[in-house]
Amino acid sequence: MKDNKLRKLLSEGTPTVGTRIWSTWPTVVEAAASTGNLDYVEFVAEYVPYSEIELENLIRACELGNLASMIKIDFQNRAYTAQRAIAVGFQGVLFADHKTAKEVEETIWAISPDSPQDSGRFGYPNARWIGYQPKNPQTEYADMVRSTVKAFMIEKAEAMSNLEEICSVPGVDMVQFGPSDYSLSMGWDAKDHKKELREIEEKMIRIALEHGVAPRCEIDTLEQAEYYRSLGVRHFCVGDEFRILMAYWQSVCGQVRTLAEAIK
Repeated sequence: MKDNKLRKLLSEGTPTVGTRIWSTWPTVVEAAASTGNLDYVEFVAEYVPYSEIELENLIRACELGNLASMIKIDFQNRAYTAQRAIAVGFQGVLFADHKTAKEVEETIWAISPDSPQDSGRFGYPNARWIGYQPKNPQTEYADMVRSTVKAFMIEKAEAMSNLEEICSVPGVDMVQFGPSDYSLSMGWDAKDHKKELREIEEKMIRIALEHGVAPRCEIDTLEQAEYYRSLGVRHFCVGDEFRILMAYWQSVCGQVRTLAEAIK
């Protein structure tokens, strides 16, 4: 039974720094932990193929490296995937594509303990989180389930319209703006609406802070961190494994390709 480091940092009001990985290779987690610069890793299960065995091994690597953990999951199978992820030890879940407070309430219900005080739908699975055998007190297990950090993407026009209601739902810990999906929901191309998207994200941050919900921002540079800090943001997801690779392949590899083609 592990303490939830991510919940502890959030409850203490401590700023957090995470990074986003696509790989299920535990060595990537070990390498990230070795820097000493990260509080957690976020595995983007919404984007990649994976097995439940791989999730267990990712969490083992996180625990060995004293890193907290978060998983980003799809909307349609969110209840099953979140319950399985929590059962293997993920400390936070980032939920995609919610539009209304009712959808958020349903999600939190699905991952809340099935106990009289919680009235949730998450039972007592015999998984690694409880030590594989039902020998640990059910009340302590319920406390572990409650400690799961619940984060929601605000990435639909309808979600922005309902943001105050969403932030008022008990159990919502964090929100993050998603400009790509938001643009899709508006019928936009994001590249043509950068100013509007920035204004909408700033509004999301302001409303979240007013409701005591932590805004989390995805960034790539120190300059972006400074900008968001000026808005009151204290939680940052820095870098994206696949985006880092693509940027390098496009820039440096492109430059070398140009040089190679110029050789006579």
